[in-house]
Amino acid sequence: MTVTHHPRLLGDIGGTNARFAWQHEPGAPLSHVASSLCNEHDSLIDAVEHYLRGHTLPRPRACAIGIANPITGDRVSMTNHHWSFSIASLQRELGLERLVVINDFAALALSLPKLGPQHLRPIGGGEAVACATRAVLGAGTGLGVSGLLLDASGRWSAITGEGGHVTLAASDGQEADVLALLRQRFGHVSAERVLSGPGLINLYGAVAMLARQPAPPLTAADILAQARAASNPICRTAIDMFCSFLGAMAGNLALTLGARGGVYVGGGIAPRMLPELLGSRFRERFESKGRFADYLATIPTWVIDSMTPAALIGASHALDVPAAA
Repeated sequence: MTVTHHPRLLGDIGGTNARFAWQHEPGAPLSHVASSLCNEHDSLIDAVEHYLRGHTLPRPRACAIGIANPITGDRVSMTNHHWSFSIASLQRELGLERLVVINDFAALALSLPKLGPQHLRPIGGGEAVACATRAVLGAGTGLGVSGLLLDASGRWSAITGEGGHVTLAASDGQEADVLALLRQRFGHVSAERVLSGPGLINLYGAVAMLARQPAPPLTAADILAQARAASNPICRTAIDMFCSFLGAMAGNLALTLGARGGVYVGGGIAPRMLPELLGSRFRERFESKGRFADYLATIPTWVIDSMTPAALIGASHALDVPAAA
């Protein structure tokens, strides 16, 4: 069943924030865009009910939710938060005719064709190839990864995976030393162990340990602020290394997917760190892939503007795809 001309609720659920929007009908502008902390609600349905009450909105007929988790069946238990729910039960409790639950970065990928230059901040050069595969990654509470490709019917389809949990690789000796310390702590050092809010804190601690310097407890926001104030060289090094790792990861993703349509960087951290990314080795590390440096030099990279509700736009697109029979 496809619900066509009825109001729809859209959600973007991360490990920290729950974002919602209302759409009066397919193609209409998003309205009532709002965000609240996941920790303020006991469950996803509580967060939905709070949003609907707060904006005096009726129960929707259709809903699409992008959530920071793999969707492998009816039960969803979030990796970076305690919420757990049944998709079928959520649909019944909200009285929905149609509910689509997808990975949040699959939703973000579905938004990419809708994003214009006003939504994007370029890092480096390159020119996108029309209709070529696109890649997206982004750091927040975790690290999300997806891609977008044209299927045989000429429709854009998102790739759903858990690329944030791939093994992180070092590009130089200092990075290798940092990863060796993190390996002692975690065993497996995934990309998310470094390229996320908690990951930046891990990185800061490891850099301080290697420098034999004290590491007072800091949040990710503190680390960025102290790096900008030039008051803590350990924080500056951690930020620089974060940008380098992110560039290398983006280059790996571009090679893996053949993303000649461009690589997009979303999530909550990159837009806040845009000046640092622009002045960092991000693009150098993106292109530094030996014999494929020239190939990568042609691929553009962008940061998605933080004011753009891209994942909510993508969730709306997911509802436009007819349900499987």
